[in-house]
Order: sequence, then structure tokens, then C-alpha cells
Amino acid sequence: MKLFVSDGNPHCVKVLAVLRYTGVTCDVEHVNHDERVVPYLSCPALPALLLPSGTYLFRPNSICRYLIELNGQESSDIVNQWLEWEATELQPALMQALHMVVLQGKGAETTRLLQGPLSYLDQSLSKRTTLFLTAEMVSVADVVLWAALYPILSDSSLTELQHWFERVGVLAACESAAQTALQGKGLKSESLKSYLQRQPAPHHGQGQVQGRGTQPCNSPEGDDGDCVLSEEEIQSAVVTWGKGLADLPMVPERQHPILPKEGKRNVLVTSALPYVNNVPHLGNIIGCVLSADVYARYGRLRGWNVLYVCGTDEYGTATENKAREEGLTAQQICDKYHAVHASIYQWFQIDFDFFGRTTTKKQTEIAQNIFWRLHERGFLLEDVVEQLRCEACQRFLADRFVEGTCPFCSYPEARGDQCDKCGKLINAVELRLLKEYKHDNYIHIKQLHLFMKPFLHQPMSQSAIQKSSLKPQTASNADVGARWLGKLPRKELIIYLFFHLQVFYVWFDAPIGYLSITANYTDQWEKWWKNPQQVQRVYQSVESTCSCELLWIRSNEPPCRCFLSEYLNYEDTKFSKSRGVGVFGDMAKDTGIPSDVWRFYLLYLRPEGQDSAFSWVDMATKNNSELLNNLGNFINRAGMFVSKFFENCVPAMALQQEDKRLLAQVGWELKQYINLMDRVKIRDALKCILNISRHGNQYIQVNEPWKKIKGDETDRLRSGTVTGVSVNVACLLSVMLQPYMPTVSQTIRQQLNAPPTVTATMLQGTGNFVCSLPAGHHIGTVSPLFQKLEAEQIESLKKRFGGQQVTSDNAAQTAVNGADAERARELTLAVAEQGEKVRTLKGQKAEKAVIGAEVTKLLELKKQLSMAEGKYQEPVLTKGKKNAQPAPTPASDPAAQTAVNGADAERARELTLAVAEQVRWGTNVTN
Repeated sequence: MKLFVSDGNPHCVKVLAVLRYTGVTCDVEHVNHDERVVPYLSCPALPALLLPSGTYLFRPNSICRYLIELNGQESSDIVNQWLEWEATELQPALMQALHMVVLQGKGAETTRLLQGPLSYLDQSLSKRTTLFLTAEMVSVADVVLWAALYPILSDSSLTELQHWFERVGVLAACESAAQTALQGKGLKSESLKSYLQRQPAPHHGQGQVQGRGTQPCNSPEGDDGDCVLSEEEIQSAVVTWGKGLADLPMVPERQHPILPKEGKRNVLVTSALPYVNNVPHLGNIIGCVLSADVYARYGRLRGWNVLYVCGTDEYGTATENKAREEGLTAQQICDKYHAVHASIYQWFQIDFDFFGRTTTKKQTEIAQNIFWRLHERGFLLEDVVEQLRCEACQRFLADRFVEGTCPFCSYPEARGDQCDKCGKLINAVELRLLKEYKHDNYIHIKQLHLFMKPFLHQPMSQSAIQKSSLKPQTASNADVGARWLGKLPRKELIIYLFFHLQVFYVWFDAPIGYLSITANYTDQWEKWWKNPQQVQRVYQSVESTCSCELLWIRSNEPPCRCFLSEYLNYEDTKFSKSRGVGVFGDMAKDTGIPSDVWRFYLLYLRPEGQDSAFSWVDMATKNNSELLNNLGNFINRAGMFVSKFFENCVPAMALQQEDKRLLAQVGWELKQYINLMDRVKIRDALKCILNISRHGNQYIQVNEPWKKIKGDETDRLRSGTVTGVSVNVACLLSVMLQPYMPTVSQTIRQQLNAPPTVTATMLQGTGNFVCSLPAGHHIGTVSPLFQKLEAEQIESLKKRFGGQQVTSDNAAQTAVNGADAERARELTLAVAEQGEKVRTLKGQKAEKAVIGAEVTKLLELKKQLSMAEGKYQEPVLTKGKKNAQPAPTPASDPAAQTAVNGADAERARELTLAVAEQVRWGTNVTN
């Protein structure tokens, strides 16, 4: 086993303390906070424990439980209750307190933030007759809670709590762990400060500290601040709410052709031109056109004068290869796949203002014009290049027609332009053990070509890269562009001309496609491309700034804002059309899943800072929890209450302090949404939408308008207020959703009969949450927005796009293991969904009887899952014990254990912990 920890990470303190407390043998490796140790997670997760089986545990408390059980101890019910309380009640408040005291110097705020959970812990200790939380001896619960509180509990006025803290702290394991992770300095640890600076800022609304703890925090990644609302901010939100839509103008409608306007923010949005020689897969779609579409739609909501153009890149060797493959001419291939691309993007609701292509007369005219202007100004030079020529084909070989061994890393399948393994750019003649893709009959010939003089443009282009790249979108866009430019071989510095054929090299031609596509849209295209004082150009691509920078390589003005994303993988591998692995654009609509749901999930896991992976199970979980149970549930309930209780008419609203606080919370999330979208933090902004609906669900659950409507006049007024405020929040969500899920957005507005001016909410960019549906407003017919993705449907789709089918050997293996693999997968998804439901009910403080019934269902599902995995044992009563305990196994040897259970005991233990962890905290809550 190997435990990965990072210095300054407070979660690592408890894991290290438990590791040393149990004495389990395990290698410990210290890594950076940002290192993605767990390969199938899209974000870093530390601490992480690599198990002997090759799987990972990455929740701190599940690692602690595993270490305890590995040491031969069992976690009692009371220990498990304390661990759950620590994760769901203490941690959210604790992380907010750490953030405020360490990064903002607001030490006084920690008392208010931690008053609830610390008082509860102190009272629990004072009622006990034992020295520690669960017994006279230290348990894992004591170690975990001590480690969690160590950074902040150096001085407490709670007597019992302080005494307990000192008793646990004398353990060598605790002292050693605190010294290792935080240098024994607590809040003054520089490594702790460094860790917190890299984490999303947690936030709570004021007044959230109630009862025995605080509500779990679901803050969007990348927030710039916390949501500690002052009384002035709450009152300001109430004043804004009361203004309504009266003073807001309409969002202007598009009128083509769209041209830059004086006094407006003119934004030209483009994305990497997709290659015409293939069908785009999900990674292509999210990395380029979908992300750009969201930003363009958002810009229009803000009232910007936006033009979004794109098109297919149709020149180059790849197109020629595809034509030869299919027995068509190059033009026929371009025509065929341009139509395929257009159809796919239309289904995904990509709202181009113009979608063109590069095989046009305008492309030829503009490319030739730029070439002759370079030539006339003396920017070109002649040079001899050694090339390869295939005698069998009687033609010169383009880079991609050649394979060989990389001269840098010895990769045997490197292409003639770049090595796919080490990523270095190379010339085809540099390859060792050369071979042409079809023949081995080639010769070297020297030919005269034209190049752009590198000394004329390289300093300017490097400066332009530094000016144009917006940080932090990836590690550093500017560094990516500078490294790429520095490694360019001379032939790729823009011009590559065969004198006898008069052919442009693709790097010169392709970036000009943006200009020619715009020129095919309007003959006044130069107003967009030669007007840097009035026009801001925004470019979205995957990983590389190449074509973006080449396009404006001679400009001294900041050329554009380049927003890069990383790669999206499919499950645990790469997309492959030939192997049938992954979902490609022409297949998505055949799944029966609406395009809005596809858009939502792709944007939810958008690889903004590092690679991420598409997962069918995760897609179902996000659909069923975030869309169905969270967002859809809130919007549907709000509308249904108006229909059912108030005859489709928004009731009168008399705001109380709780309602005003909700208005301020929603307004704060709206401001965060605008701030993040302005910076093209599309994934993080989506979390703001989901946060608002979570606030709304909790607001409804606490106030119970369905009960108050049956009470006296005061109760009925309260029911009307909660209903009216909720339906207005739903209306705001319809606007915020428009860039992400346009059809769903439109459907909500239609159901609520929202006025057209409601889309003007974000025009001024100030995040004003106003009452858009006043008392007396009539709504339309309300119906559910989303459908559940069933386990059977997901499993079928996973098989269909997995590139492989279950063989008879697999079935035989299932029989041998005593487990039903397919049934187990279905139940795993069901357990995750039921666990999410239980977590939601707990977070909403639902009645104990309701929670108990759902927990019973959850336990039954877990029992069925154990049976399907071949590891379930009927409990037997042990003499002297009140509770049923599992029957002891006849041997402690793992092999014997496997033989008895018909399954892998080690793997079973890992999965049990993982399932428990998913059930307790869900997929979106981190310790």
C-alpha cells in the first residue's frame, strides 16, 4: 500500500495520525497539492490510499476506517456516527473558519462559525462518564476529530472540549502527524496557508449555524470570496428585489449581418476549426464549439454585440487520407463531412451566427492576398528542404504519410510531423527506420521552398502571446504558446511553398479560415478583423494556441483572448471510432438522452484545468441527483405550488427575515455566476446555478408551504410568500440556464409565462435578483423537466459504446466468483442514488420517520449489492451481544477467506468502504 499526502493539507493530519495509531505498514509519499494521484478523477484528491489491488480510497474518513479494520479492529456504531458528524457537520464550518482566519485575518469570525459544532461536541463530552468520546480508551473517532480540530483549537473556552483535546494530543501518533503535515504550527503553518490558497473559497449564508452544527457547504470551484452576508447586504438585496423588471430594457434581438457598433462591447467568438475528415466525438465538442457557444450565448444575455463564427477545416493531408480510404475525391469528402458536422452541431444546439468552411473562393483570395503582401514587403526567404518522395506513388510524401522511429525518444510509430509519445515536433527526414504508410519505396530529394523570415515576427508573436492569454485557464496559456513557438522547425514558420506545384503549407492556410469564413458571412468582414480598438476576439481551443497565435502573428495589438481546455477521455481510455470506443456526435441523439442533458454533463465536467473523463455511471448520477432531484425538483415544486394552492396565480408576498436572507444568498450566487462567466470559468459558473436550487429546496423544505396552506390566515400568507419567492427564484434560474441548457431554459419560461424582459436580469452585469413574477402574475401549465436515467439503460449504453461485449468467458468467471456482475453494477448505481436521496433529506432536516424509511431502503439495496457481489453473509446472534454480528470465518488467511465467501475479501472490504463513503457524503461533498 502507498499513502499519498500533501504538506499543509489538514485532511492529511487525521489520516497520518490514524496510520501511526494503528501501526499499519504503509509507504507514505509527499506530493504537491495539485497532483492528480487518482487517475480516474478529474480533480486532485488528497490524501489518497493506493490499495494492493490497484484501486484507490480518496476520502479521508474512509481511509481511516480501512486502516482501523486492516488492523483487526471494528468501528462501532457510535464511532461511525462521530465520523459521519465530523464529515457532514464539522468539516464545512471548519474549512470556512480556516479560510477566513488564515487567508483573511478574520479571527473573530471563527467563534460564530464554529459555535454550533463545538458546543455540540463540548456538551456531548460533558455528558459522558468516560475520558474519551466512545470509551475509556482512545478510539479512531477521537483521533479523527482531534486531527480535524488541531489547526484551530489551540485556545478554547469550552472546558470539557479543551480537556479532551489535551488528553488525545499527548498520543505520539497525533503529535507526529501534526508535525509532519503542518510542522506543528497549526494556524501559523505556511504550508496550511499555501494549501488553502489553492482551494475553492467555502461559503455559508449568515445565520446558517443552527442546532448542533452547520449545513454542508456546496461552493462552486473558483469563487473569489465567501458568502458571509451583512445586514446591509441583506437590506440592499430587498431593495433590489422590489424594483422588479420595470426599469430593465429588452435584450436586443440579433439582426444579420452583425457588425461592430460604436459604444458597444463588440466580441468576435471563434473556436478551433474542426477537421472535416472525421466525426467529432464528445471531447471535440466540449473542447471547442460547445464551450464557445456557452460564452457567446452568455455574451448576448449581457447585451454584448457578439458574432460567433466557425467552420470546417478542409485542407491538409488528413483530408486526402480520408478520401483515399473511402474511394472519394477530396472535395466529395469535404462536402460529405461538412454536412455531418453541421447536423451534429445543430442537434447539440450550437448557435453559430455562421458555420462555414475553408474550401471557398474567399479562402483562396484572402490567402493569396496575404502571401503576395508578405512577398512584396520582403518578409519571405528561399531555402532548400530535403523531402521524401514515393517512387511507387510518384509523388512527394506529406508528413503524415510517413512513419518511423522518433529520433528523441525512440517511439517506433512517430509521425513525420510530431511524435505522439514525447510530443516533440520533427521533420520527416529525421525519423529513423522510415516507412511510408503504403509503400517502403521512397527517395530523398532536395527542393526549393519559401519561408517567412523568423527574426521578423518571433519577438512580436511571443509578446502577443503574453498579452493575449488569460490566466489561469490552464497552467499557463502563455507558456504553452511560447514553448510551441520556440520548438517550431523552420518549415512551419507560416509559409511552405512547392515552387513547381504552388501549394501552401497547411499552417499558413488554416488560420486564414477564420477570416474567409467571416468574409463569406459578410463582405464587411474587415470591420471585425482589422478593428482592434473596437473588437475583442475570443478564441476557444483544446490545449494548443498554435493557430490562434499564428493568425495574428504580425500584430502588435493584443490579438485575442485564448481560452484553452484540456482533454476529455472516455471512461478509462481514449475515444476511438475504429474500436467503437466512446460516443461520437452522430451517435449521441440515438441514445434517447436529450441534447440539453448532454450539454449539461459535458459542461459539468469540462476539462478546464486538467484532463477529465466521461463516465456513464457518473452521468446517470449527475442527471438523477443534480438535474432531477435538485434543479428539476425545485423548479417543479415552485410552479406546482402556485398551480395547486393559488389557482395558477402568484400569491402576495410578505417578506420575513428568512426570505430576505434567501434573496441575498441568491443575489450573491448570481454575482459569482457573472464573475465566473466573464472569465470563461464555465464549469464553475454552472455550480452557482446548482447552489441556488439547493438553497431553494432547503428553503421550501424548512418552511413547508404545503402544510401552512391548511392553517390560519397567517400560515396561509406564509405559504404564499414562500411559494412566490420560490417561483421567482425558478424564473431567475431559467435565465442563468440559457447558455447551458437552451431548451430547458425556454421550457421553464414558457411554463411560468415569464415576461420577455426577464432575460435582461444580467444586462448590467451587477447580478440584480429582482421580482420578475409579481403577485397576480398568471403562470402556465407546469410539468417535470427531466427524466430519470435508469440503471438498465445506462448499462446498455455502456456496453454499446465500450468497444467490447461480455463473452462467455466473462459469464463463466461470474459463475466461478459467485457474483452477478451486471446486477452488481445496477445495484451500485441504485445505492449511489438512494444514498444521495438520504443525504439530501438529512441536509434539509426532514422528519426522522421520512429519513428512517429511506435509510431502510438504502440498507436493503446494500444487502442486495453484497449478495450480487457474492460476499454477503447472513448475520447470526452472538451470545452475550444485543446486536447481530457477522458469522466468523473459518480462516484468517485471505485465500481461505476467498474460498469461503466465493469472492475476493480484500476487494469486498474496499468496495464496502467506498459504497459507505458515497452513501454518507455523496459525490459532490468533500472532506
